[in-house]
Amino acid sequence: MAKTNVVDMTGKVVGEIELNDSVFGIEPNMAVLHQDIKNYLANQRQGTQSTLTRAEVRGGGKKPWRQKGTGRARQGSTRAPQWVHGGIALGPKPRSYRFSVNKKAKSLAIRSALSAKLAAGELIVVDNINVGEIRTKNVVKFLSAVGSEGKALIVTPEVNKNVVLSARNIPGVKTTFSGVICAYDILNAGKFIVDQAAVKKIEEVYAK
Repeated sequence: MAKTNVVDMTGKVVGEIELNDSVFGIEPNMAVLHQDIKNYLANQRQGTQSTLTRAEVRGGGKKPWRQKGTGRARQGSTRAPQWVHGGIALGPKPRSYRFSVNKKAKSLAIRSALSAKLAAGELIVVDNINVGEIRTKNVVKFLSAVGSEGKALIVTPEVNKNVVLSARNIPGVKTTFSGVICAYDILNAGKFIVDQAAVKKIEEVYAK
């Protein structure tokens, strides 16, 4: 089993933890990761963009000139796509971009993302993530102490209101809990900061 250090809120090494190889030590499957992240981003799209067709643009009821004898091209409406202020041909209409990925693929994507983070040295295990009161300064100090700059994902065993509210105003920092992690958030973060208890819960769910 792979091992990594466990640090406290001040960044001091206080122990070591063994990580399950089936969760943190597999060869990342890039094809499945790509599929899962594409699925996540597609499901975030609102799909509300809309353009007006020639049937929906106001006006254009009168034929601009007679069919023959003018020397110009025949035209039936000033709202055809080739006219200024005309309708849009083949433009976007409201639609859903959602598609599904099966559970086994999602599980493999998450295990691939976790393994990639450990291999890259971007996994930080903390013995107990607890900021006490709701205070942004406490989280900023904690992130600095554990060596996290820029984007970070903080994972707690359960929803921790104090951590969520303290970190929400820090650019690039996102919080979640072990039950709702996803491959996109893991890979999008520069550092994956996880509570030691959350590691055990993640292994219970994803270990084979």
